[in-house]
Amino acid sequence: MKRAALWCGLLLLMVIWAGPLLDADRDSFAAHMLAHMGVVAIAAPLIAIGLSGTRWDFVSKRRLVSPIAASLFELVVVWVWHAPALRSAAQASLTVTVVEQASFLAAGLVLWMSCLGGNRDEQGAAGAFALLLTSIHMTLLGALLALPPRPLYGFETVTCLGLTLEAGQDQQLGGVLMLLIGAAVYLAGGVALLARLLSAPAGGQKSGAG
Repeated sequence: MKRAALWCGLLLLMVIWAGPLLDADRDSFAAHMLAHMGVVAIAAPLIAIGLSGTRWDFVSKRRLVSPIAASLFELVVVWVWHAPALRSAAQASLTVTVVEQASFLAAGLVLWMSCLGGNRDEQGAAGAFALLLTSIHMTLLGALLALPPRPLYGFETVTCLGLTLEAGQDQQLGGVLMLLIGAAVYLAGGVALLARLLSAPAGGQKSGAG
């Protein structure tokens, strides 16, 4: 299962980065958000599942960063790249787009690997809290993008996967995608980790019975 998850995550990255989302539709904020959510909320957890517990688990095995710190790191990366100036720079330059996408992947992998790997008892609660915290900030940013008084990322019509959208519609759709994909996936991950932690037998009870 780990190998299948790893290959699915890598294949999804290839589809996102080599497809129209970052090429023909690069001016669309909704297309950008599809790519962003695909990287951090789908590809990154799949790759993290595939790598967790292996020699390539460079985060949890070496304890490079705690889940809470990883969540805060992703918060900074996500909010900074959605500032209008950096969004415009990514639209105009392929080099900036590469840096943007690489930072999204790095932030996503660090977060998911720190939450999914390591000792279950030590990191279960912290991992669940970190994913729930990430869901909260994704929800907040998605709502701010979906309910703006005016467009933040330009005023021209754009094309996203064959759909022609006004600038305001494009931004609103991007915000909704962040809510539907990002916030939901991180919430589900946090709840799953919490449920796993609560269902595990208590270590203290085991030792007392022996």
